[in-house]
Amino acid sequence: MTAPELVAFDLDDTLAPSKAVLDPRIADLLVRLAERVQVAIISGGQWEQFRTQVIARLPETSASTLQRIHLMPTCGTQYYRHDGSGFATVYREDLDEAQKAAAIAALEQEARRLGLWEENPTGDVIEDRGSQITFSALGQHAALADKKAWDPSGEKRLRLRAAVAACLPDLEVRAGGSTSLDITRIGIDKAYGMTRLAEASGVALADMLFYGDRLDEGGNDYPVLALGVPSVAVEGWEDTADRLDALLASLDARVAG
Repeated sequence: MTAPELVAFDLDDTLAPSKAVLDPRIADLLVRLAERVQVAIISGGQWEQFRTQVIARLPETSASTLQRIHLMPTCGTQYYRHDGSGFATVYREDLDEAQKAAAIAALEQEARRLGLWEENPTGDVIEDRGSQITFSALGQHAALADKKAWDPSGEKRLRLRAAVAACLPDLEVRAGGSTSLDITRIGIDKAYGMTRLAEASGVALADMLFYGDRLDEGGNDYPVLALGVPSVAVEGWEDTADRLDALLASLDARVAG
């Protein structure tokens, strides 16, 4: 493709380890990239994660550079842009209270029935993210090694997803990260978020470039690839950083040429 007009990223395991803050190297690369093209981060995570993992770690830069960064928690059902003084809400598409209650009840009921309910979690097992209800099998703050060991084949998540989905025909139930399920309105995934991003940014999907760690079919980044957005599969933030070094060099060479 020609030089992208917008570069988008998954967050956990693409820009940082799950729930961890950005490494200074990747934070610096994101700002350098935003000085050249528009930048977006889209994740199933909630807004508070974006604040602590990303915004708080960015090096000091100009408001004009920050205004080129699009932040899309909960797969794009929430959208934040910098307004010159800070990141502000552009929109939120929250579930109603009845939908939230039904989702929370179904998650606990089916996790207990299948023997997948953790009695001593590290943090909340079920979290209300406004536009998304998220189940984290070991708790929101479980150690990364424990998360990776819990369901390496994905079989537990798929069993639980099928059981919960049968209880919630009017909602979307998706396997998220290594221990999680996400529940949203029907039709909400990262393809939805990227479509909304194209509308908000004015950049065509074909002129974007997306980096994600789960672009395999069934992965939570796969809908972006299926949508037709040029995509790059990565294995952790270090791989992303190496690839961004190469992308920045390419962008600068185009300008110099």
